[in-house]
Amino acid sequence: MAGKNVKTNVMRLLDQAHIEHKEHMYESRDAVSGVEVARMLGLDPAKVFKTLVTEGAPRRYFVFVIPVAEELDLKKAAKAAGEKSIAMIKSKDLLPLTGYVHGGCSPIGMKKPFPTFIHESCLALDTMIFSAGKIGYQVELPPQALMDYIGCGTADLIK
Repeated sequence: MAGKNVKTNVMRLLDQAHIEHKEHMYESRDAVSGVEVARMLGLDPAKVFKTLVTEGAPRRYFVFVIPVAEELDLKKAAKAAGEKSIAMIKSKDLLPLTGYVHGGCSPIGMKKPFPTFIHESCLALDTMIFSAGKIGYQVELPPQALMDYIGCGTADLIK
């Protein structure tokens, strides 16, 4: 269960990089929808983002961070990534590839850095919230701080 003194790897990485962030915790043992996470935290779903991992050409992986209430448009995502097409990776492949489980995947601290794109709606926000790398934990920080830290940009990615 979520606890006040628990620090996830994402939180430690942000602390080490001296990136100011706010930590949010909610009680859950299982992955729940991002909209449900926003409701549990009393937050606007437009500020809460989910992290999705895809594969383009064989063994070319891409990460997309989009608002929790939205659906990734695979054609737009492929265009942003410069691929002919992309597909979501299988849930069973997420942990070995990223080090994260479904419902706790973060764009920060994956086993390997992958090209990452954030939906352009983040630019209108003062802060955005996303997984801190473990179910029950979220972090909040300015979108530009995330983009600078992981070296990514924005694109139109949703249906």
